[in-house]
This record gives sequence, structure tokens and C-alpha cells, in this order.
Amino acid sequence: MKEYQEEFIDFMLEGEVLRFGDFTTKSGRKTPFFINAGLYKTGEQLKRLGEYYAKTIHDEFGEDIDILFGPAYKGIPLSVATCIALYEMYGMNVSYCANRKEIKDHGEKGILLGSPIKDGDKVVIIEDVTTAGTSIRETMPIIKAQADCDVVGLVVSVDRMEKGTGELNALDEIAKNYNFKTTSIVNMEEVVERLRKVPYNGKILIDSELESRISAYYDQYGAESRK
Repeated sequence: MKEYQEEFIDFMLEGEVLRFGDFTTKSGRKTPFFINAGLYKTGEQLKRLGEYYAKTIHDEFGEDIDILFGPAYKGIPLSVATCIALYEMYGMNVSYCANRKEIKDHGEKGILLGSPIKDGDKVVIIEDVTTAGTSIRETMPIIKAQADCDVVGLVVSVDRMEKGTGELNALDEIAKNYNFKTTSIVNMEEVVERLRKVPYNGKILIDSELESRISAYYDQYGAESRK
């Protein structure tokens, strides 16, 4: 792992964004861990979060990007924070775009916030977490309805390393279905590996009991290529 990836895991714990227990995902799966990017709420947190996304985007996609698209609602602050970080860290003057859940019929009408999407624009979608790929199937038609643009990739904070609608990892499935690159700041294998060996605030967070529960979860939902 790169240093900023290890820092990001600690950052999620500090904000209680990464938690362990009993949860249910949007796709209905019972899970022993949960990532809630909605808990990033302070200026300091959003600044740091944008920087982690920016480092990943710069590493994985380079600088030939026109727009960051953040699906409503959590993707909106993610796209804005990351655009700022890309400019401050790399001098990349990338625009942000996001969708509304409801089409606005007065004032600045339409379904989009931020920059309009134009023919030829290179777009990277930015999300918090993808479990079964549900959100991206809702997002792609919105983007493609705007212009003849090139969606070059998707970046999420954490790859949960689970099956999508089939046997492939959800991010691999998205990459295959839409023919673009998918990546994450960290994946759950990296999270588990770090937290079962390195104490956080003097405590090993992933003990043998929790590790067994996580293993059982992946026996059921883990993608074959990434178990």
C-alpha cells in the first residue's frame, strides 16, 4: 500500500466513517462492516477527503480529464472537494457536474448542477462506495443523455470486493459493461490486512471473531477473482 492509502484507512476510522458491527447495505446484504461517506462533514474532513481522491485520480487517470461527475446526493460534495484538491495539488482546472434527484423547472432549469457536459468531454465519475453497481446503472443514462462525451472511469473510496449482479467484482463488472476503468482509494482486503496487524488507538480492531465474520461474508458475497 502507498502511504496515503494507509493514512486514508486511519482517516475513515477517525471520522467513524468505517465501522464494524451489523449493517444492511443498499443492495440488501447483511454486512459486518459499513462505510458511510455521509459522515464526512467538517471543512477539514472534506479537504482531506478531496486530497485522497485527487491523489488516486491523478495516479490512475493522469491529467487529461475535463469533468468530475458526482451522482446525487453524496457524490456532490465529493466532486466539489476533489475538484478543489486537483487544482491545489496538481494545477488541474477540472469542472464539477452533478445531477439533481428531481428536474428543476424554474430558474436554472434542468437535471444538472455545475458544468454542462459537452461533446468530447472526458468524464470521471466519483462515488463513495459501490457494492452491487446499482448506482452506476442509474448514473450512466443521465450522463449519456447530455452529450457525446467520453466516460473514462469511476473512482470510489473503498472497493468492497463483492459480486455485482453476477460473479465478477462489482467494479470489474462495471468496467466490463461500460468499457471504462474503475478504481478505488483502498479495497477491503487492504483495510483488513492493516487493521488486524496494526493497532488503532492501542486496540486491534479486527480480532479473530470479526475476521471470521468478514471471511464468512466474503464466502457468500465475495467476487471469485478477488476472494
